[in-house]
Amino acid sequence: MSRFMDVLENILMPIADKLNNNRYLTSLRDGFMIALPLIIFGSIFVVIANLPFLDKLIGAEAYAEYQSALGAASAGTLSIMATFVIVGIGYKLTEYYKGEAVYGGVTALAAFLILTPQIVGDVTGVIAAENLGAKGMFLGIFTAFASAELYRFFTEKNWTIKMPQGVPEAVSRSFSALIPITFTLTIFLIIRIIFSYTTFGDVQNFIYTVVQAPLTSLGSGLPATIVAVLLIQIFWFFGLHGQIIVNSVMDPIWYSLATENLAAFKAGEAVPHIVNKQFIESFIVGMGGSGMTLAVILGIFLIGRSRQMKDIGKLGAPAGIFNVNEPIIFGLPIIMNPLVLIPWLVAPVVVAIITYLVMASGLVPPPTGVIVPWTTPTILNGAIATNSWQGGVLQAFNIGVVFLIWWPFLKIMDNQYYESEKNDNGESNDKSA
Repeated sequence: MSRFMDVLENILMPIADKLNNNRYLTSLRDGFMIALPLIIFGSIFVVIANLPFLDKLIGAEAYAEYQSALGAASAGTLSIMATFVIVGIGYKLTEYYKGEAVYGGVTALAAFLILTPQIVGDVTGVIAAENLGAKGMFLGIFTAFASAELYRFFTEKNWTIKMPQGVPEAVSRSFSALIPITFTLTIFLIIRIIFSYTTFGDVQNFIYTVVQAPLTSLGSGLPATIVAVLLIQIFWFFGLHGQIIVNSVMDPIWYSLATENLAAFKAGEAVPHIVNKQFIESFIVGMGGSGMTLAVILGIFLIGRSRQMKDIGKLGAPAGIFNVNEPIIFGLPIIMNPLVLIPWLVAPVVVAIITYLVMASGLVPPPTGVIVPWTTPTILNGAIATNSWQGGVLQAFNIGVVFLIWWPFLKIMDNQYYESEKNDNGESNDKSA
């Protein structure tokens, strides 16, 4: 076991360190974080607009008007999610280079809009909402990276307009950014023109066909999901925030899948993907935090005899209800503890497989694509994510599965702590006598 852990540490730690400190992955992660409040806002109103059985209570006509009135909330946020992410990425990457971050953000958005098809049917000068959402996500990410780099390049060349002293600072900054922005956007305009003469017709179609569609197809499958879940657990075991590291790579895929699901759900159609952002967030992470440690807390209360285990359970329970599990990860402990390596790695993978198969069978509907706040308690979390009571029941079942996997290992740990405490008490009594 010790040799195995050494091998894992020697291989994974350098990889994790590079991923965690990579400026593109960091700006990608932070870009999604900037967009997250808007995404959650839209998701909340999607849930409110699609309350179960409401159509039966108020009638089909009133229900349609009700949905239409609330539809703008999601149409102005979730449906054009890529635009917010693009601004966030451009902002954060430019900020990393110590540049004028706000200009990096808006330049990235402008570059993306230049490359985006501006025609719907026979009508020109309009952009389809889907191109600003899931379909445009990967183009937006690549564009944000490229535009931020080009803006930095032209700025560092000092190709700027210097305004005389006395000019207001806001005006001076605006003119300083003029030439770098002009050169950057001109390059994207040339790229658009070049692609108009290819068989793809536009850059977005090229990216979607060559890059996004194959990656989303791969990311929506069970094997890739198992690998992602396993990596999250391994990184956490070595004290690295596995979710942040893996999400930096997988979020563009998972969010795209979620957006496609949401579009189908709002249209009253069957959602196309089982795996998406909420599959991971609600049914893996959303049960007490990474590793589904709410079941571990439950196990501590059921079988714990040692004072140490009981204290850890009391400390971890309030936070664990809201999917914060640092008290368990560091207090049990889980990090670098060989005794819990097996359940820590196995339980999430087993739950991912069970959840996927149950949803594939139709017993539980897949997540609708609604982004549920990660602090939403278990059971409610699953019900909202799937817009069904079955989602909550599946979470409760999965907690039982995780508990059974952890039970023998918790029992061993508790016995060790209990015997140690007895010995300590015995020594104390001997000394006092």
